[in-house]
Parts: sequence; C-alpha cells; structure tokens
Amino acid sequence: MLAINNIEVKYSDIILVLRGVSLEVPDEEIVSLMGNNGAGKTTTLKAISGMLATELGKVTEGSIMFNGKRIENGDAEVTVGLGIAQVMEGRRTLEHLTVEENLRVGGYKVSGDAKKNLERVYGYFPRLRDVRNSTAGYCSGGEQQMLVIGRGLMARPTLMLLDEPSLGLAPLLVEEIFGILKSINQGAKTALLLVEQNALAALSLANYGYVMENGRVVLDGAAEKLKNNEDIKEFYLGLNEVGKRKSYREVKHYRRRKRWLG
Repeated sequence: MLAINNIEVKYSDIILVLRGVSLEVPDEEIVSLMGNNGAGKTTTLKAISGMLATELGKVTEGSIMFNGKRIENGDAEVTVGLGIAQVMEGRRTLEHLTVEENLRVGGYKVSGDAKKNLERVYGYFPRLRDVRNSTAGYCSGGEQQMLVIGRGLMARPTLMLLDEPSLGLAPLLVEEIFGILKSINQGAKTALLLVEQNALAALSLANYGYVMENGRVVLDGAAEKLKNNEDIKEFYLGLNEVGKRKSYREVKHYRRRKRWLG
C-alpha cells in the first residue's frame, strides 16, 4: 500500500529534518512509528499527507508511493481523494461547529449517502451520537479525540495517519480509543500508521514498528520482537534488563547505548 523510499525533507530549503527515511505500511495492517520529540515522526506523516507545504517543507530526495502512485509533494486535497486521512496531534476540532457538523466536514470529498457514513462513524463512537448537537469546543478531551478520528473516518480512507492519539488522555480513555482503532482496522479494513510515544500501547496494537531518532529510522521489526528488545524496554518503557522500572532520575540522565545503530 504505502512505501516510503529513502526520503529527505527540508524546511525553507535549509533545515534538513528527515535523512533517508524508508518504511512500509502493508494493506490492512497497523504500523507504529516511535521516537522522542523532534525525531521526525510528525514530519514523516505530513510528507505522506501532503501537508508539508503549509510549513514551507518539501521532500527533496526519495519517493513516496501509495498504491503504485507517487505522492511526494502532492496536494493534501488530492491525497485525501486517494484514500489517505491524517488525524493531527492536539485534537484540532472546528470548535464553534457542532460535533455532527465537524464530522460532515470530514466527508466533503466523499460521494454517496452522508447519513450512512455518519451512522458508520457513530457505530464506532456511540458517545459522539450522544453529543452530536453539542459545540465541539465544549466537549471533553476524550470526546474531542474521538471526534477527530471520526472526522478522518468520514473520508472513508484506506490509510489513516494518527499523530499521538493518546496525548493528554487518562489511561482508561487511552485503552478505549486504542480498542476502537483496532476495530476500525479490522472492521473497516483500514491500515493505520500510528505515531505514539506510549510505546507499550503502540506495540500492543501494531503488527510492525519503526523507531526514529534525529530524522532517521534506527530500528524496525515485528511489534512483539520490539517489545522484547532490551534497548526499547529501557529507553522507551523505562525498564532495565531485569524488568524493574527505573526511577525518573535514571531515565532522565540515561545515555542510550549505540548497539542498535551498529
């Protein structure tokens, strides 16, 4: 489905952010993209969805293929029409519109029965049906996160790009939303590329994972294999080799071993 081949991304033709990134998202699978702040995860998503131009960014090397079509540096509206929807970080609702109006905006590129499309989204997110006439800006954080995912679903994508869907949510809500994402993947046959700092949740959901640092992919593998990787456990899960959780001070000052870069 999606194949990113050795891309470089620059902002303002000066700032090199991605340095030879390659990754794949197969049909109907869930792929996790992990890394610290500034690693290049969000830039990777924007390179796929066509949103780099809004920040004076550009893919300067390599290619991005989606279902056999090159899409790097394409227009975001065209990309949506091809079947790619991005759910951006930060629960960016249209605050002064109602929940249902937000959802209808997400489906503006889709022809067919809008009501049927809404019912499909409400099937995944029953809570949105309950608050469909509420002003989006007054909804809870969890409801807003459900709303932006639902709005992305209204475009009937075959690939969804999700940027930090667990950010700022209580653990029970994170569990609920990740369960819904799994249902979307299985029920709607929608592939997911998930950017997430909650590594344990991401790897529990995903089939495959990539780790980024400083604009490069430094490690990749099957999700179960990554969960058992000692560097992943220590640096991203806060566990040492014998499975004990490290203190905040130890994690803060931990200097990651370079083993996985060798």
